[in-house]
Amino acid sequence: MNALHFLKGHGTENDFVIVPDAEGVIELSAADVAKLCDRRAGIGGDGLLRVVRSAAHPEAREMAAEAEWFMDYRNSDGSVAEMCGNGSRVFALYLRRAGLVEAGDLAIATRAGIRRVHLAKDGDVTVGMGAARLIDGDVTVSVGDRSWPARHVNMGNPHAVAFIDDLDEAGDLFRAPGVAPAGAYPDGVNVEFVVDRGPRHVAMRVHERGSGETRSCGTGACAVAVASARRDGVDPAVTGRPETYTVDVPGGRLVITEHPDGAVEMTGPAVIVAEGRTEDGWL
Repeated sequence: MNALHFLKGHGTENDFVIVPDAEGVIELSAADVAKLCDRRAGIGGDGLLRVVRSAAHPEAREMAAEAEWFMDYRNSDGSVAEMCGNGSRVFALYLRRAGLVEAGDLAIATRAGIRRVHLAKDGDVTVGMGAARLIDGDVTVSVGDRSWPARHVNMGNPHAVAFIDDLDEAGDLFRAPGVAPAGAYPDGVNVEFVVDRGPRHVAMRVHERGSGETRSCGTGACAVAVASARRDGVDPAVTGRPETYTVDVPGGRLVITEHPDGAVEMTGPAVIVAEGRTEDGWL
C-alpha cells in the first residue's frame, strides 16, 4: 500500500487513528488496523476511525440522506464494532477541522444507527447516544476469585456494569473479565467497574472488548450513568425531567444526561493531536 494519510486524536484519552477516506476506496484488513493501532510498532490507538461518505459505503448508503458521513469504527485488534461514543466526538471534530462541516448540529452514520452531534464553539462535543436498553437476566462478572452482579445495558453495543467498593478490585483489566452465563454476550462485551464519588457522581474503569483496558469509553459511561440512576431509584420516564450524572474516567470526565423519552446525551472534550503519513509500503 502507498503512504496512508492519517491523524491522531483522543476523547478523554480514549485515542484513535483517523483515516480520511471520503470515497471509500481504502481497503484496511483487520491485520492492517491492528498494525496501525500497535503502540510500539505502529501509530497507536484504542481503535481506528475511517471517515467515509455514507453514500460510498455499503453499510451506510441507506442513511446517506440523513447523514453525509459514516464512522467506520474498528477496535484496535481490527474487529468491527457498532459504535464508539468517544470516537464520535473525535470524528465530529475531525470533520470540522477538515472544513467538511460547520460548528453546530450535524448527523453521523454509525453501525448502531444515526447519531446526532452538537459541536460547541468552546470545544466540547455533545453526542446523542440513543436510548439505553436494560436487558433482563442475571449477569455476573469476575476477576480472579472475586465476582460481582452486573447490569446488562445495551447502548448500541453491549455492556456489563458492576458496582464495586474500590476500583483497584478490578485488577489490571488488560485481560477480559469473566462473564456468566456464558451465552449472555455472544459477540463479547465491554465491562465497566463503578464506584461512587458523590451524589449523581461516579467513577469507572473499563475493559473494552477487542482493546483491553482503555482510559475512557463513551458508550460505557452512558451505560454506567443509566445503571447508576436505576440503582438509585432515578428514572426520567417517571420523574418527567432530564437526569444528569457525572462520570469520571481515568482520562477525564464525561457528563451524561438521560431525557424522559429515553434519549441519552454525552458531553465531553475531543482533541486532534497530530497529522501525518505512513511510509510507502509500510502497510
